[in-house]
Amino acid sequence: MDTLKILLGATLALILGALIAFVGKMNTGMKDAPAEEIAKMRQTISEMEQEITRLQDEKERRTLQEAVEAPSGTDLVTRDEAQQRDEEIEARLKQLEELNVEAELDAKRAEDEAQFLTGRTAEGRDKSARRARVINDAMLIARVAQWQSDPNYGDFAVLDVVSPDNVQSGSVLAIRRNGGILGKLRVGEVTFEGAIANPVTQFGEIKPEAGDELILDEVVQLAN
Repeated sequence: MDTLKILLGATLALILGALIAFVGKMNTGMKDAPAEEIAKMRQTISEMEQEITRLQDEKERRTLQEAVEAPSGTDLVTRDEAQQRDEEIEARLKQLEELNVEAELDAKRAEDEAQFLTGRTAEGRDKSARRARVINDAMLIARVAQWQSDPNYGDFAVLDVVSPDNVQSGSVLAIRRNGGILGKLRVGEVTFEGAIANPVTQFGEIKPEAGDELILDEVVQLAN
């Protein structure tokens, strides 16, 4: 019990005592007292009763307030549970934060790998496109006029020379077909009518044929 409640109780007791004494005095001298004094005494009694009611209400209010504010066993358990829940939530948030960081790292690694692979793919496409462009733009040196397979001399090509300055004995020419390289021939004999060239690479089922174009092998090497 706090000091205010003690004072309220003491004041209430004093007023009750005074009221009882005053009422007793009023009842004793009621017959001989003038009307004005009786009215005044009744007014005083009414005011004292109102004050008693007010003090009683205040005392009850204070008692209820203390009962509400005082922690009960249930409140203590609830607070412990709330603290435990807060700790669990904090631990979960920390775990989620760690998972988020790990996910961001995985995403970054995946992005880097994708960029690397995409870059290599793009680089490969660019390189292939550049090679095809260089081969297609290469100057025409000669054409295959005939392809012969002789049991005694083996395979050889008869060339129709377009650029005589670039066709000499020992020159290596690449066979261009549809933007690609079919194989290579080495020039052997050169005449005014043309040239004879022997295969440098082995040809499988797809062999040189009349109309295939020949370009300098140095250009193909630069394209690679």
